[in-house]
Formats: sequence, structure tokens, C-alpha cells
Amino acid sequence: MSTEIVSVIGARPQFIKAAVVSDALARLGCSEYVVHTGQHYDHGMSGIFFEELDMREPDVNLEVGSGSHAYQTGETLMRLESILARRSPDWVVIYGDTNSTLAGALAAAKLGLPIAHVEAGMRSYRRDMPEEINRVVADHLSRLLFCATPTSVENLRREGITRGTRLVGDVMYDAALKFLGVARKRSSILATLGLTPGKYILMTAHRAETIDHDEKLRRLIGQVAKIETTVIFPAHPRTRKRMADLGLMTSLPARFRVVPPVGYLDMLVLEANAEVVLTDSGGVQREAFFLSVPSVILRAETEWPELLEAGASALSGPDFSNLPIGSLGRVDPRLVAGHFGDGDAGRKIAAELARGNAAADEDRSSGSVMDSGSAAARQVPQS
Repeated sequence: MSTEIVSVIGARPQFIKAAVVSDALARLGCSEYVVHTGQHYDHGMSGIFFEELDMREPDVNLEVGSGSHAYQTGETLMRLESILARRSPDWVVIYGDTNSTLAGALAAAKLGLPIAHVEAGMRSYRRDMPEEINRVVADHLSRLLFCATPTSVENLRREGITRGTRLVGDVMYDAALKFLGVARKRSSILATLGLTPGKYILMTAHRAETIDHDEKLRRLIGQVAKIETTVIFPAHPRTRKRMADLGLMTSLPARFRVVPPVGYLDMLVLEANAEVVLTDSGGVQREAFFLSVPSVILRAETEWPELLEAGASALSGPDFSNLPIGSLGRVDPRLVAGHFGDGDAGRKIAAELARGNAAADEDRSSGSVMDSGSAAARQVPQS
């Protein structure tokens, strides 16, 4: 009898991660029911990802939409409960640190269903960040905790979580390995935007801490607007609205180009060919690293200290005063596998889930799970 899994996803980074894991689950004959919470619902933020990643459409869309943290979490929790109760799966799989993650964890825990958390153990140690609350609660409710890096394993150990912890590597690295070649063949984004490789800066900004405070958003846009290089900013719809409300869209220099959100394949090409990436996204900062592109993290801290330790990234600071464009060197590709696994995280996660509850009942050393022997051979092709 195959393992029954319900996967809960709702935001664009989760679609990318789930594409890798779902493919691995299908190869093992597991039965997966995919719930899209509808947290991201615009086609550019949702539908295009299913098309590009050759993912089957979710089995159900809860259509929660936008709203406050309480609204999104509460509505998802209520709409998801009946689905989980009816299906009673062997595992409820959640990803990352969004409101969909938190709601999935709470709904499963209340029903006594075992939870597996992909990308467990990330910590910023800032409880004023909604994402931090989501990931801490999700980790403490989960029976299987799939960690991308040794740092994540250590973070969990400090909180008393060792049972069920698995060091598997980063599924985002899996995705970069799998889709970069496809992106280079399919994407025409550089031609569409008239860009020359290595001659522009790519920027993303979407976190509430970045865009929900008027003066902070003004400061960010003002600092970036001073850069004497073309800046391409695929803006989240909410970010664009905030900028418009503050009158920032009309004061931008011509070289600061705000464009609509792009799909995953276009984003990979934009990242791979950028001089440097400016971002407050955990996924984008890692993708830049995978592609040997330096990044400035638009925050005062990061959940991925490995990037700072490798010299691949710098923190902007809370006032965005540190934007060392041109002073960060290209990333040594050999560092990538050493920090984020061997590009086989999806298979390892699927294999653990396919074993059913026995997987969580073993108090196994996390180090024994990761097969690092092939890491050096599985680097992302460079531009």
C-alpha cells in the first residue's frame, strides 16, 4: 500500500520546492494530494509556476487570497481542516515559513496527523518577523524535519529538537540544477528587457518588514536609485502598490526599471546574468549563490549565514546604507555543494516519507542521511 501524502503549498517559493519533491514522490509510487491555499493567486505569482515547472495542477485551491496574517492563517486553517480529516494521510508535508506553512502545521497537529517540514531549522532569531513565528511553530509540531544545512540542524538541537531531524540538502539547489538548462533554452527575458549580461543589477523586495513601513521603503528605493547602473526590479503586486501609494513610482530614474513579476525560468536567467542581486528573499539570495552571483541581502540578518561566511553576500543593514556594488566577488562554484548538499534533496525527502511513520520513529544521526560523496560533481553550470 502506497504512502498517502497531503502537501500544502501557497506561495511561489513553495511551488518550486514542491515541484522537486512531488516528482521524487511520484517516482516512488507515493500517492500525493496537493492543496494550494491560494495565498499567492495572481497568475504571475502562481499559475505560471505550475506551467513552467511541468507540475500537475493542485487537487484543490482553497482560494484564501490576500489579507492580514490572522485572516490568511485562520481561513486556511478552517478550509484545510475538513480536507485533512477526510483524507487522513500518512504525512502532511509543509514548506518554508509562510502563513500557509503555519496553517498546515496547526490543522494537521489538531487532527493528530504527522507533519513533515521541508526547510526546517531556519532561524533569524527575530520574533518580530512573522516568518520566524511560522517556522518555529511548524518545527516544534513536526515529526520529520528536513534541513538544508548543518546550521539548521544545529539551530534545532539548541531548541531540544533532535528526533526526526534529517540533513538532506536544499531542494532549491535541486531545482536550480534541474531547471537552469531549461531556462536558458526557453527564456527570452534578456532580449525582451534589452539587457546585456553582467551589465545590470537585479532587485527583489517583498517582506513586510521592508515594504510596510513608509520611511523604510522610501529609504530603500532612494538608496537603490543612487546606483549608476541599470536596476531591474520585478515587483510583487503589493510592493508596486505601496510604491505607488507613496509616490515613489514617478520619481525613479530611467535606469531603475520596475517590471511585472516574472516566472521561475525567467528569474533564473535574470539571476544568472546579473552583476549583483539585491534581495530580501531567502530563496533569491540562495539562488544567486548557486549561480555564483554575489548578493546584497536587504536586511540586518539572514537565515542563511553560510552565504556571509562564504563571502558571497553582504547585509545591507536596517537602513540599507551598505550596498557594496562591485566589491563583492563572484562565488566559487565549489563552495555551493559544500554548503547546500549534492542536489539530491528531493529524492532523500521522498525516500524518508515513503517509509511512513517508521522514518520518524528512528532517532538517527542527521549526518548519516546526507550523501556528500557526489556533491562536487553536481554543481550548477555557470554562465
